[in-house]
Amino acid sequence: MRASIKSAPVLCALFSTALFSSVTWACEQPASVCFQNNEGLPLIKDGQPLPIIVSPSADPAVKRVADAFSLDIQRVGGTRADISQAQSLSQPAVIIGVLGEDTVIDELVQKGKLDVSHIKGQWEAYQIAVVKDPAPGVAQALVVVGADRRGAIFGTFAISEQIGVSPWYWFADVPTEQKNNVYITAGSMQDQPKVRYRGIFINDEDPALKGWAQKKFGGVNADMYERMFDLILRLKGNYIWPAMWGKAFHLDDPKNTALADNMGMVMGTSHHEPMTRAHAEWHRKSENPAGGGPWNYETNRENIQKFWRGGIERMMSKGNGKPYESLVTVGMRGDGDEPMSEDTATELLEKVVEDQRAIIADVTGKPAAETPQVWALYKEVQDYYDKGMTVPDDVTLLFADDNWGLVRRLPTKNVDREGGFGVYYHFDYVGVPRNYKWTNTVQIGKVWQQMDLSYARGAKDLWVVNVGDLKPIEFPIDFFLTMAWDPENMDTQALQEYANNFAKQSFGTGLANEIGDLLQRYGTFAAMRKPELLNQHTFSVGEISAPKLKAGEFYQHYVKWQKLEADMQKVKAKTEPEHYPAFFQLVEWPIASMSNLYEMYFAAAWNQKLVDAGDARANYFKKIVEKNFARDKALTDKYHSINDGKWDGMINQVHMNYVTWNDPDQQTMPTVSAIHSAKNDIDVAFEESPLPPNTQIIQAADYIKASDNDEMEWTKVEHLGQAKAGVVILPQGNGPTSIDDNVSLTYELTQPYYGDATFTIELSPTLDTYARGGIRIAVAIDDRPAETLSFDLHATGGAQHTPEQKAWAQAVINNKHSLQWNVQNLKKGSHKLTVYRIDDNVVLEKLKIEFEQKAEPEAESEFAVSRFFSKLFGSN
Repeated sequence: MRASIKSAPVLCALFSTALFSSVTWACEQPASVCFQNNEGLPLIKDGQPLPIIVSPSADPAVKRVADAFSLDIQRVGGTRADISQAQSLSQPAVIIGVLGEDTVIDELVQKGKLDVSHIKGQWEAYQIAVVKDPAPGVAQALVVVGADRRGAIFGTFAISEQIGVSPWYWFADVPTEQKNNVYITAGSMQDQPKVRYRGIFINDEDPALKGWAQKKFGGVNADMYERMFDLILRLKGNYIWPAMWGKAFHLDDPKNTALADNMGMVMGTSHHEPMTRAHAEWHRKSENPAGGGPWNYETNRENIQKFWRGGIERMMSKGNGKPYESLVTVGMRGDGDEPMSEDTATELLEKVVEDQRAIIADVTGKPAAETPQVWALYKEVQDYYDKGMTVPDDVTLLFADDNWGLVRRLPTKNVDREGGFGVYYHFDYVGVPRNYKWTNTVQIGKVWQQMDLSYARGAKDLWVVNVGDLKPIEFPIDFFLTMAWDPENMDTQALQEYANNFAKQSFGTGLANEIGDLLQRYGTFAAMRKPELLNQHTFSVGEISAPKLKAGEFYQHYVKWQKLEADMQKVKAKTEPEHYPAFFQLVEWPIASMSNLYEMYFAAAWNQKLVDAGDARANYFKKIVEKNFARDKALTDKYHSINDGKWDGMINQVHMNYVTWNDPDQQTMPTVSAIHSAKNDIDVAFEESPLPPNTQIIQAADYIKASDNDEMEWTKVEHLGQAKAGVVILPQGNGPTSIDDNVSLTYELTQPYYGDATFTIELSPTLDTYARGGIRIAVAIDDRPAETLSFDLHATGGAQHTPEQKAWAQAVINNKHSLQWNVQNLKKGSHKLTVYRIDDNVVLEKLKIEFEQKAEPEAESEFAVSRFFSKLFGSN
């Protein structure tokens, strides 16, 4: 049976990745880093560090983290800490070890010097303590004790981060500030994760990551994975699905398997690669001399079982009857990550899992339940779950999003099952309605909303996110794994402070707020529409007029990106040289490259419109398109050359002029044309069109009244969605409410004349995670009866043939979904609009009201009333 983390006590979380940096208040917290002498334990004194003690019999992962910590101390203080395997203390030292496996630590516990009752037996828990008088003649020692080996790793790297070593010191070239003195305050602190397995999926990695790795390391090999595992562990992750486009982690480099285990990583395989086998292995003759045959369990069962058995035998090849630590994927999809059959073959898939578990039990010599397993409910596989497929209680059920960041289903039954539940999420995707692989298009507010909901509904055992090439998605990865460590600590305040704190850790306090603002705005703008979905036809361009062109929607997007880039350039000018490589990767390149892309398509749109009209101003925009196309390559070349070409090849994904869901063969400039003109320099200016007089826009955050109840309250969340703020009910995960419960928001609007009104309620797209048939809200105007509105976006991931699939595709393309509601016969003047909560997982963004004037009914008009009294009393 697996150790549980569900009933663990609530512990202090002072060291959550990137949420906290080395600031003055840390000097007041127990067992925290301080850069001024507060009578704490000197970790580094005048540049000289304490020695590190690790047991000679310690797990290789613990020895590795001790060595990494020694190097981190050198990065900060200039001198490596000595590492000793002494069995006793003779001087102040840093002791790193695992409870029950380290003589020095166990003696401290036995002598009552160290109370470990809060972490004993807990999954990945750690304790950091300054112990007084740990041995005769020794005044103090710093003890980092893990309840298991990863607990020791996470505790050690927590200190590394506090002394100023960013988890991104290598993967984003974040420099470390030098400190001559570092102290650890007195006392003790403990922490442990709230989600059991937390990791990433390297995917869609050709040509970018693969090409870069070949140049940097000679391949996607152990040298590359050693860097990647180090990053994941520093971010307090513990799990990975390795690169799988034609790759086989355990075969491609003989060192890979042992490396992962020796570093403390839990290895997995993706949603369609069962029994620890990379799918590429099936087609390699070294593994299957006959090529394996068809990947069809009905016709080729014996060969497939042999293949699976080989995967479990390899997992058990560590020796001494112990496995390489793995989370075994079970179940089956078709060859090449396709559906296994046209129908929902529930009985067949149940038989697959039954046979897989028999293999696991036979090879390990233990009940299958003692080997951690996961079944991914991805795409059509979710249908098996919805239709009642029986899965053993110890298997973790991994729900999935729709590949676009919207979670499809969450637990509704047997929520306390032993294996629990998880979520497979996407920051990168190959598929319909369009691939998106080039750059970071993630708004962390949306990630927070969906994963907070998932955690509230019981998905607490596995969070894994598809990150494509890993770069340039550093900031969202940092957020995802931080939140996975402690979702309860990631409240709305922590969410709003996250970008600033990430910037503080990466660039210091001086520019943190400005850079944090750039990161927040970039995430909001970039999430609005994936760059692969952009072209010159994406938005309305405007109208031709003179002397100024009349701006359409495209102009508004162009302007905000230009403003963001201009603000970035101002911050860049203040960036210290040692921070510039990191600034370029994390801030400048994402903003500049996306701003450039928007400008190119904006100019291409106007060029086409003006050419069609025979307007020579088209030539002005032609030059801009050509400039932008050249600049895109220049920005890519600069990325690949920075730090002496360290990242050469890393951003080679094609990202221009898609015409189908899949990648174009190469970058292609939009087609532009010229108009013959005697004038070379033509001035072009724009005038913005005002909002039509019959239209009113109300931000969802601008309500005049919020009616909460004892359990829930309305909350404004900036940078959630595309409006001023997304408005949600917190906490998430509660059941339906009724109109009579009056959990509602009230807005005020002004009808300019008697007539009808069409309300468009803009929402962040979300999915019905209960499979109840849709998500509902209710609306009412003044004292009229409320009306219920609902939406049900069907996210199958397949081609958009049905109206429901088309609606889903349109919602994810535009990153918004709208509900319309018509109201008739509204009087001129002020009115109250009430929006009622019914179902969970609704994010309100904006209200648009379009008024239509019509003749007032005669009985209600002033003329009719006057005529009535005239007839009644006569006239003078």
